[in-house]
Amino acid sequence: MHELAFPLLAGLILIALAFDFLNGLHDAANSIATVVATRLLGPVQAVGFAAFFNFAAYFLTLAFPALHKVADTIGKGLIDKDLVTPGVVFGALIGASFWNVVTWLKGIPSSSSHALVGGLIGSGVAHAGLGGVQWTGLNKTLIAIVLSPTLGMMLALLIMLVSSWMMRRATARGAERRFGMLHLISSAAYSTGHGLNDAQKTMGLITVLLYSTGYLSGDFQVPHWVSISCYVAISLGTLTGGWRIIETMGSRITKIDHHQGFAASTGGSVMLFAASWLGIPVSTTHTITGCIIGAGVARRASAVRWGVAQNVVTAWLITIPASAAVGALFYWLTTLF
Repeated sequence: MHELAFPLLAGLILIALAFDFLNGLHDAANSIATVVATRLLGPVQAVGFAAFFNFAAYFLTLAFPALHKVADTIGKGLIDKDLVTPGVVFGALIGASFWNVVTWLKGIPSSSSHALVGGLIGSGVAHAGLGGVQWTGLNKTLIAIVLSPTLGMMLALLIMLVSSWMMRRATARGAERRFGMLHLISSAAYSTGHGLNDAQKTMGLITVLLYSTGYLSGDFQVPHWVSISCYVAISLGTLTGGWRIIETMGSRITKIDHHQGFAASTGGSVMLFAASWLGIPVSTTHTITGCIIGAGVARRASAVRWGVAQNVVTAWLITIPASAAVGALFYWLTTLF
């Protein structure tokens, strides 16, 4: 157990909630890019819509507690929970937040999730060496980096094909009206999945902080107040929007209509709920980007601006190493005090 004065503990928790808020702001595009791009909802309506369903995930976890496995993975599945110190948590949060701010200012849809994973791994290794890494949890997270956008792309492509066949006898106007309604429902589901998977990452970090400082006794479980605080923080962040990234996600990768928006959001929803059930902290950004590309390819491969997609992938590849380096640096800075 590591002793930490209560004011410092409260300060670290506030930094964690600030990261959660930044996560919502940075990843608002994940939930609303398709509904804004298709003009199904206005920007202000869309962020309110997404924030509401981000928070709705809290009530879903009350009904299905098994959906809270992602918090366990972050809290004790990447770095041995008995080796985590307040300095490790601080380094992880600053490393992740730094990368989020940089990519947000540049309008790059990078992953807040993997920025946090990178920050935690970097600061954890700086503290305890490679022996502190929980390789099972890290490996499944790294595998998900590749699988989540790939499977999302294939799933969205399949949904496009199946739904096109089902609507083959509908008029163009009738099909567009139905797909508009389905698009709204699937976007609500995706926003719920986004809140569910992403808010848990901060929950896991706060919980392991409480555990390491002796403020959490008994089983390693997320306290109720931590859970609701994280859902509130990410919802408020989503409410502020992330307009630069919305442009990249909603129109620069490919032009989409309601049919494609429905396919992308539905594919993304399935991926996020499955990942949350399995306890895998996937990137909501990676997932929806893969789904948008799959929906675009279903029309024609040339509809996708592959240059923009390549830039996005490049950002993905450097997210974990960059945030890990910053996380390690800030951990080392704490040792000076």
